[in-house]
Amino acid sequence: MLFIVHRSWFVQFAPCINEFNLGITVCHLPPGTSKWNKIEHRLFSIISMNWRGKPLTSFETIVDLIGSTTTTKGLKVRSVLDENDYEKGIIVGDEELKSVNIFRRKFHEEWNYAIKPSSIQM
Repeated sequence: MLFIVHRSWFVQFAPCINEFNLGITVCHLPPGTSKWNKIEHRLFSIISMNWRGKPLTSFETIVDLIGSTTTTKGLKVRSVLDENDYEKGIIVGDEELKSVNIFRRKFHEEWNYAIKPSSIQM
């Protein structure tokens, strides 16, 4: 079984799923396809034009420039800086991962799966 998503993502998200007793279905774009994401592709050029010639001296400057971007059709970008510290090198073992209710899809199971509350048996 392939694990494209980091194991810690599953383990960190599972308590939220259990707390609200809601499952989620996740479908990732295959590697190398984000350039075909039309919204991302169209927005990147507008963001680039918005910060052209401005020195990117801090994260706050970058976030402000991205957040002040709008398109001629009225699309507004919202951006925030995540200033949380995240622990590095967390190892999620096989047993810990087995405690998460992951349902893999038949088609590209590494990209398409559901995570359900622990109360729902696999």
